[in-house]
Amino acid sequence: MIGSLSLDQLRVLIAIADAGSFSAAGRALGRVQSAISQAIATLEATQGVALFDRNSYRPRLTETGRVLVDQARLVLASAARFEAVAAGTRAGLEPELTLAIDPLVPSALLIDSLRALNETYPDLPISFSTEGLGGSLRRLRDDAASLAICLLLPAVPDDIVAYPLLNVAMCPVAAPGHPLASLKRRITRDDLATHVQLVLSDPVTPDGANYGLSSARLWRFVDLGRRLDFLLAGFGWCRMPEHLVVDLLANGKLIALQIEDDSAPAAGLTIYAAHRRDRVLGPGGRWLLNTLRSRLGND
Repeated sequence: MIGSLSLDQLRVLIAIADAGSFSAAGRALGRVQSAISQAIATLEATQGVALFDRNSYRPRLTETGRVLVDQARLVLASAARFEAVAAGTRAGLEPELTLAIDPLVPSALLIDSLRALNETYPDLPISFSTEGLGGSLRRLRDDAASLAICLLLPAVPDDIVAYPLLNVAMCPVAAPGHPLASLKRRITRDDLATHVQLVLSDPVTPDGANYGLSSARLWRFVDLGRRLDFLLAGFGWCRMPEHLVVDLLANGKLIALQIEDDSAPAAGLTIYAAHRRDRVLGPGGRWLLNTLRSRLGND
């Protein structure tokens, strides 16, 4: 019965399990043994279970008791987390930092900053979402994310504040068995038009603006990994972030395509840290933004 359950009873239960006896738990908690015994008796009565086998000289946890000790540890850890988040909010920290990250963003370049954020604000809950291209901007505008690490194509919208972090080189590739991979010349737009192009898109607005399209035959994906599976299987061609395919190019599982008058920017696609112009970031969000700009920013 949850209504009659107290955190103190769970602390007593854990103390007994850790100390090995009621008397040792009493000493650890600074209480008399009778208070420890009463707390456990009340817990057993309200929950309708036997936590300890009292048939021997020293009470031992029953099988149910052992399971519930583990559950008690989880409950107390969650309660401590609850109190930490509340304390952080009282001190001005946002209750949660929500991040939206485009699938093309290399995770390795973010990990050090996110690790440092966790060390600086250990009690700040962080949630991530990774969606198709355009999904991060949509989540910012829906107020479902406070900070996005994303592409902004064709330009930074007026309602968004954005800071360039890095450029991601994009490489047109196909599997070795794909017809485009066997051409012994530079590939023209007419060549590309007849083959399936595997593209990333936002599942919410799949017919929204698209960039870098060179084919009338499009297969749309939300997940970058799933698209890579189909690419390796020879179902089409696409532009992939260079950092994700460098090993596949080296071992011959993918072939780089040389496209004539390629419209893709030679410098790669710019990844931004962005937030809504009318939304002020909390301390954790500002700290992460400043750290990313310091470590990666190219402005």
